[in-house]
Formats: sequence, structure tokens, C-alpha cells
Amino acid sequence: MQRASKSGGKTSVKQYLAFLFVVTASATAVADAVPSLQLVQTIPLHHVEGRIDHLAIDLAGQRLFVAALGNNSVEVIDLTTLQWKQRMAGLSEPQGVVFIPELHQVAITNGNSGTCEIYGGDSLERIRRIHVGDDADNIRYDAVAKQLYVGYGHGALAVIDATNGQVVGNIRLAGHPESFQLEPSASKIFVNIPGADQIAVVDRTQQQVVTTWSTTGVHANFPMALDEAHQRLFVGFRAPAKLVVFDTATGAQVASVDSVGDTDEVFYDVQRRRIYISGGEGFLQVVGQLGADNYQPLAKLPTAPGARTALFVPELNRVFLAVPQHGDQQAEIRIYDVQP
Repeated sequence: MQRASKSGGKTSVKQYLAFLFVVTASATAVADAVPSLQLVQTIPLHHVEGRIDHLAIDLAGQRLFVAALGNNSVEVIDLTTLQWKQRMAGLSEPQGVVFIPELHQVAITNGNSGTCEIYGGDSLERIRRIHVGDDADNIRYDAVAKQLYVGYGHGALAVIDATNGQVVGNIRLAGHPESFQLEPSASKIFVNIPGADQIAVVDRTQQQVVTTWSTTGVHANFPMALDEAHQRLFVGFRAPAKLVVFDTATGAQVASVDSVGDTDEVFYDVQRRRIYISGGEGFLQVVGQLGADNYQPLAKLPTAPGARTALFVPELNRVFLAVPQHGDQQAEIRIYDVQP
């Protein structure tokens, strides 16, 4: 058998490597072509004007609650019929909303009146009004302690006994709190404080700040999500537009990727190890978690200007996106199925 020349051998290796590159690139392109989120339904919100803030889910009752801040209402969506169902009117710039399954109640924070209002889950009639302080904003529920946490004012978290509406604590902060996350299996609360360029770490047993992390090099930290298993905190920044990953054991910044602009929501999908980001720039972004310190942008889906609030519901494998009225674009809820 005649041997190939040295030059011919090199050419064969180069051709083989080129072939592998084309195959790999083609496979990557095919993978990228498969959407991580697929729009499956649009639900109009008739006569809803102004900014839309946060959303909440009643899983058992199959209802979605939408805080229509600029409309002074909370819109209720029936997820069995996929239609608008009811309007909770007469609110005062509702910003946060949470459904409390154990008590079958809805808690709503009002920025203008500085109140947290509790409504019956069936009647949707107000049971009590709790004054917490000006600019009552984000709200979280601790199911174990049966306590509500409300961010408000120039820097505080109010702690409310959900069973009787009594304010049982106030945790002072260095500025107005934006998104904050409670550790499900421990006692920490991680709090975004953009006005102070920091993340505060709160011990909710002691009801006080135990440490703070500087957000060096990035500013305007609004949304946040927690990966407790890997001790990672995902924080969305607006200046510049970045998703920054923090080690919750040390507070160190361990990774970052470019993000959609004007971000207001970040969610972590434990099952698929993905991060979903919504931004008012008009995009939904999907980032893959390859490792605790390794992240890769997977998809960027166009949405609508100002559509920056959303809700990921892992039990339904769906993302609900709030689209505000803008020009000829009417307010609506867009529903995305999460793809495998």
C-alpha cells in the first residue's frame, strides 16, 4: 500500500478537524434553535392602564393575581379558562401580592397608602388593613413561621404575624429594599438595596442585618433569585445590564453574564438549572447554569416595551409575563410554556 505523503497527512487532519467543527457548530445551532420558552397564550387585560408590578399564584384555585399599580387594582386571571375573571379595585398603587395557602388569604402591599391589606381567598373582600410605612413594596411569606415580610420606606422590612395582622418586628436597612429572598431551610434573608450599592444579609431569627456585600462595579440591583443547594444568589443589575452570581457563603462575585435591560424579575428553575430574566427593554432571557460558577446565555425572546414583571411557576412549568398598555399595545398577560 502506498503511504500518504506528510503534506497529504496534514491536509487530512485539517479536513477532519474542519469537519468536526462544522458538525459541532451545526449541533449547537440546532440546540439554540429549540426555544427554552414557547408562547402559548395571551390574555387581554381590558381597561388596565399604567405600570404593572408583581404577580402571585393560587395553585389550588388556579388563579393568577396581577398587581396593576398604575390602575390601582389587582386583576384576577382564571387559569382553568385562561380568561380574565375579576378586578379587585380601589387599591392605592398595589406593588406586591402574595397568596397564603394555609390561611386561604391574599396579601397586597400598597405603595401610596403604605399599607398591607389582607383579603379573604374566596370572597376577595378585605379582612384587615395593616399600616407598615410609606412605599410598601415587595412582600414575601414564610410558611413555617406564618409571617409576612414587607419592604418599605427609606430602608426597612416589616415583619407581620399573618394569623392576626400584628406587626411583630421592623428590620432596619441602609436604603429602600427591592427584591429579597428568604432561605427556605435556614434563617437568612438576602435583600437588594440599590440606593446603598449593597446586598444586606438578614438573620430573621435575630431580626437584624448580620453583614452586607458591596456590589462593586455594578449598580441598580433590583431583582434576585436564590439557588440554595449550590449556595448561589442571582442578582439582576441595570447599570450596566448584568446578571451577577454571588456566593452566599462568602458574598463574593463568582460569575456574571450580560443581561436584558431594565430587568425587574429573575427566577431560578431548579429542575432545568436555568435562570429566567424579564426586562422592560422588551425581552425574556434564558441563562443556563453549567456549574455553580459557569453560566451561558441560551435564548433571548422579544416581548414588548415595559414588560419587565413576570412570574415563574415551577409546578405548572410556565412563565407568566405582564405586558403593560403602551401606545396601541393593550395590557395583557402572556403565558410561556417551559420547554424541556
